[in-house]
Amino acid sequence: MTTRSPAAKLPTWAIILSAGVIVATAMGLRQVMGLYLKPMTTELDIGREPFSNAMAIANLVWGVGAVAAGAIADKYGAGRVIVGSALSTSLGLYLMYAASSPMELYVSGVLLGIGVCGTGVTALVGAVGRLVVAEKRTAAIASLGMAGGIGGFIAFPYAHVLIEWLGWQMSLIVLAVTAAGMIPLAWPLSGKPKTQDANLKPQSLKEAFDEAFAYPSFWLLTAGFFVCGFHVAFYSVHLPAFVADKGLDASVGVWALMAVGIANIIGTYVAGQSARFVEKRLGLSVIYFMRCFVFLGLLFLPINGPVVILLSTMLGLFWLSTVPLTSGLVATFFGTTWMSMLFGFVFLSHQIGSFAGLWLAGRLFDVTGSYDAMWWISVALGLFAAMVHLPIREQPVPRLAGSTLAG
Repeated sequence: MTTRSPAAKLPTWAIILSAGVIVATAMGLRQVMGLYLKPMTTELDIGREPFSNAMAIANLVWGVGAVAAGAIADKYGAGRVIVGSALSTSLGLYLMYAASSPMELYVSGVLLGIGVCGTGVTALVGAVGRLVVAEKRTAAIASLGMAGGIGGFIAFPYAHVLIEWLGWQMSLIVLAVTAAGMIPLAWPLSGKPKTQDANLKPQSLKEAFDEAFAYPSFWLLTAGFFVCGFHVAFYSVHLPAFVADKGLDASVGVWALMAVGIANIIGTYVAGQSARFVEKRLGLSVIYFMRCFVFLGLLFLPINGPVVILLSTMLGLFWLSTVPLTSGLVATFFGTTWMSMLFGFVFLSHQIGSFAGLWLAGRLFDVTGSYDAMWWISVALGLFAAMVHLPIREQPVPRLAGSTLAG
């Protein structure tokens, strides 16, 4: 059994609160990037594809880095990962402020991706998941998803006001300073994780991967999370531009994404509680199926402020509600020893979906001048994800049979 740092002796609620504030900051900063698409591309005189590609690169780096960040957090603790990632986020925002060409945007995208991989939900699910018993784990992890929604709710008006008062460039400097505020919050999450079940044979990193890759339900879960990334990245980055293209005031996009954040708090809480009564795989199928109605609404309903905000509210109910159920299934399958790392691999699929959604949205818009094709693709992928979760076997691997970690 490993020893823990003095910081780890804090009450459970204090550690979860610290993790929640970090996630709220990181996810809030990530989500507001869509507010910069229109002013930045206009002033730099570039198309939407380069900016969209920079955000796509950030999401892809986030996914790749999540596996490494999760492995480090699982073995050595999340503190050092958080500090390094917070510094990377600040530097990425500064480079975006100073950017004058697509290549500089791409470099900032790499740094922003590195930044969020160690401060977002993926790096911290293991730290939080190990604090509580299996029956309460999904609800505890849901608190991180709720924190992400609160972060978005606060970050959108925060960034919007900064852009209005200081301009888009100087606002990025303020956001860079804000990102640095995550560094002192790393202390409660520092120290090596504690082994939870002494009866289990210690599992190496390679053994954990081999076990996961041989489990069919793990691959089904991974395939479904690709769709989540596609939906979330496309919608959050391109909705402000979609609203502006329809002749609506820019504030409509801000209010709509704030509505996503508010509804996400409710939806993620309900998802976390639902795992006590309904199988997680079924909850995920319902979430992806319900998203389809939002995208159909954007195709067939008249586009005005109330409609966009209403549909965004509906989508928010099914936004990060996938996170506690998906990560909870990873813990159900394999336990919590390598939870952050294995969820990081599932999340890599999510970020490949984010990359695909952002790249394809920018490409199709520059070619067709419309987002209609993207809404239809989103509907089709939502139906695919709803179906792919149904065959999942929601039970632990044989190694965990009879263990206290099986839950």
